[in-house]
Amino acid sequence: MLRPILFAAFMVPGLAFAAGDETKPTTTETTGTCTNGQVWDTGSASCVNPQDSRLDTDELIGAVREFAYVGQYDDAQRALRAIPDQNDDRVLTYWGFTTRKMGDTAGGMVYYRKALVRNPANILARSYMGQALVIEGDLVGALTQLRQIRSHGGAGTWAETSLRSAIETGTTYDY
Repeated sequence: MLRPILFAAFMVPGLAFAAGDETKPTTTETTGTCTNGQVWDTGSASCVNPQDSRLDTDELIGAVREFAYVGQYDDAQRALRAIPDQNDDRVLTYWGFTTRKMGDTAGGMVYYRKALVRNPANILARSYMGQALVIEGDLVGALTQLRQIRSHGGAGTWAETSLRSAIETGTTYDY
């Protein structure tokens, strides 16, 4: 009963996903061809171990998202470990996400908080944190994160839409 009331009081209508920073990952050779946590390196046109590759942070983050989307959280964390700047707020966000999805919600929340210390405007970290709060039954905390997303310019983004949907339905996302 509380969920529909909170949704009606704080949400705007419509759950269509707006174009934003975090759209559904595209399947690439990383999950279509490579095995054992390897990632596709377009430069060499081959599967490579993330830690031995020359892939940049953005390429590795892409692999992390793709692994996470198909539920390969160990492989996602293997790619995360290969990123040199472990204090990058995006890296911390995905450590939080994969840790939470592997069953350690408290550990995931620690990473989300670290990401937000580094970058309070990280709307993806706020969305994932809010989704974790939804699963824990803390709708007030989730709504706080939704408001923060909006206050940091995230209205209409995937981060806002996915958290708004999670608050309404209780269903969270894997990317």
